[in-house]
Amino acid sequence: MRKKILNALQYAFFLGLGFFLLWLSAGNLSEENKRFLKLSLQNAEYVAVALPMLILLLSHYIRALRWRVLIKPLGYAPRTINTFFATMLGYFFNLMVPRLGEVMKCTILAKHEKIPADKLIGTMVTERACDFICLVLVFFITIFIQFERIHSYASGWIHTLFYDNGGFKITRLSIILGALIFIAFLLRWIFRKYASSKWAQKILQLLKGIWAGISSIRHLKNKWIFLAQTIAIWSLYILSAKAGLLTMEAVSHLGFDACFSIISFGSLAMIATQGGIGAYQLTIQKLLPIYGIAEGPALAFGWILWIAQTGIVIFAGIICLILLPVINRDKHEISTAHSA
Repeated sequence: MRKKILNALQYAFFLGLGFFLLWLSAGNLSEENKRFLKLSLQNAEYVAVALPMLILLLSHYIRALRWRVLIKPLGYAPRTINTFFATMLGYFFNLMVPRLGEVMKCTILAKHEKIPADKLIGTMVTERACDFICLVLVFFITIFIQFERIHSYASGWIHTLFYDNGGFKITRLSIILGALIFIAFLLRWIFRKYASSKWAQKILQLLKGIWAGISSIRHLKNKWIFLAQTIAIWSLYILSAKAGLLTMEAVSHLGFDACFSIISFGSLAMIATQGGIGAYQLTIQKLLPIYGIAEGPALAFGWILWIAQTGIVIFAGIICLILLPVINRDKHEISTAHSA
C-alpha cells in the first residue's frame, strides 16, 4: 500500500511539474510571440506529422530487433512480433508511470516467450548503458558541427552568471565552486561512513550493473549487427526531427545542425517530466531562438514534435494491447493442450 501511494505521489509530482513548465513557457511569452504561437499552431501542416511518426515507429522496430540480439546469447530466440509489441508497450506504460515501462516490457515478453524475466532485466541495463553513450556522442557531435553557435549561446549564459556591468562576479563564482567541492567531499564522506548500508549498496550495485552492461557488449556474437542497429536508431531520431521541420513554414529552412540540437536537449527534456510534457516544449522554445526562430513559433514546434512522439506511442501501444493476445492465442492453446 505504501509503495502504491509513493508511486502515485511520484506520478502526480512529475505530471504537475510538466503542467507547471507548460504554464511557465506560455506565460513568459510576449504578446507578439503569443500571436506567433497561435498562428503557427493554426497554420501547421498536421498531415505532415505522420512522416516523423512513421520514422519513429521504424526506429522502435529496429530497437526491438536490437533487443533480440541481446536476448539470443541467453539461449532464447523470441519472435520478432512479440519483441516489437513488448517494446512499444514499454513506451506506452512509461507514459503512465515512471519506469513502469521497463518492468512491463520484460514481463510481457517473459510471459509470451517463456523467458525468465530476471534475465530480460539484465538486457535492459545493457540497452540503457548503450543509449547513454549514444546520447553523449550526439552531444559531442552537436557541439563539434556548430561550435560557434553553441559557444556563443553558452557564453551568454556564462556572462549572465559571472559578469555584472562589465565586472567579474568573483563572489558568485566562489560560491558555486565552493558548493561543488563541498558536495563532492560530502558524498565521499557519506559513502565511506555508510558503505555497508542498504541504500549505498544499491547505488554501488547500480553502478556495477551499468558497467557490466557496457562491458557485455564486447562479448556479443553479433556485435557489428548490434552497432549497426544502434546507429540506425539514432540516425532515425535525427531524421524524424528533420521530417518534423516540414510541418511548419517558420522552421522548414533549418538544417541538420538544428536537428542534432533538438535530439540532444530534447532527449534530456523527455526524462525530466512525465512523458516529457512541459519540459520538452519549454526546451525547444528556448533552443530554437539561437537559430533565429521567435519563441512563439518555437513553442508551437515543440508542441508538434511532442505530439508526434507521444501520439505514435499511444496509437501503437493501444494497437499492440489489442493484437498481443490475438497473435499469441494459438501458442497458448497449444501450451494448454500439452499440459492437459
